[in-house]
Amino acid sequence: QVQLEESGGGSVQAGGSLRLSCVASGRAFSLYAMGWFRQAPGKEREFVAAINWGGSTYYSDSVKGRFTISRDNAKNTVYLQMSSLKPEDTAVYYCNKAKRGGSTWSPDFDSWGQGTQVTVSS
Repeated sequence: QVQLEESGGGSVQAGGSLRLSCVASGRAFSLYAMGWFRQAPGKEREFVAAINWGGSTYYSDSVKGRFTISRDNAKNTVYLQMSSLKPEDTAVYYCNKAKRGGSTWSPDFDSWGQGTQVTVSS
């Protein structure tokens, strides 16, 4: 079973930046599309960004131009560089294997890591 471990969250003011990391266990990491998802209090978990095995990237409209997803297959790690943060970016951020469905992406593993909290104050 794949294990996922997110880190890098914190509290920042609006306009600030954070870099999230997610380390995944398993030897097939380089073959997966990976994604970041987030869940704000009282809301459903939503797609944020995805990167496929070839390095192509995809973003939700709400973060496009502000967030950048990348991966290091040698380290089984996927990153999310977040800039120009807004209070509405406040959420717990999770990574997961991602599968594409139409214009969006959804998580492909049943299990989740503990997530990492991002809090943006105005």
